[in-house]
Amino acid sequence: MRGGRLQAIILRVLVVDDSEIVRRGICQILQTQVDIEVICEASDGADAVRKAREHRPDIVLLDITMPVMNGFEAARRIKHELPSTLILMVSQFDSAPFQREAITAGASGYVVKSSAASELIPALRKLHSQHAANLRESSNG
Repeated sequence: MRGGRLQAIILRVLVVDDSEIVRRGICQILQTQVDIEVICEASDGADAVRKAREHRPDIVLLDITMPVMNGFEAARRIKHELPSTLILMVSQFDSAPFQREAITAGASGYVVKSSAASELIPALRKLHSQHAANLRESSNG
């Protein structure tokens, strides 16, 4: 607490998409929020793993279809190395098989790019609050 006010918890986010235009759009959506900070960006799965290791984000927003390493494999590697890092897949595919594969790979959620403008921020907040509640439960038990 500073000055009698609680300090806001800042969500540190890594944005990963091979399309620079999509990354910019996602970053613009996130930058409208005072409690979300885009700490870095990556353009492929291998770069995402490196940057996650280096910057230790709270949440990784991860595209599926990318060069070098796809989002599923990047999610598996990030979760293996940084189990407390949350992963939210952001994909062009509104497909149940893709969503199942994302969860199997370690993602905690899935947002379709065409809905990102309205669903991305609520999905991030939901993931973070569920994660915080799970951490509280495990520290109490």
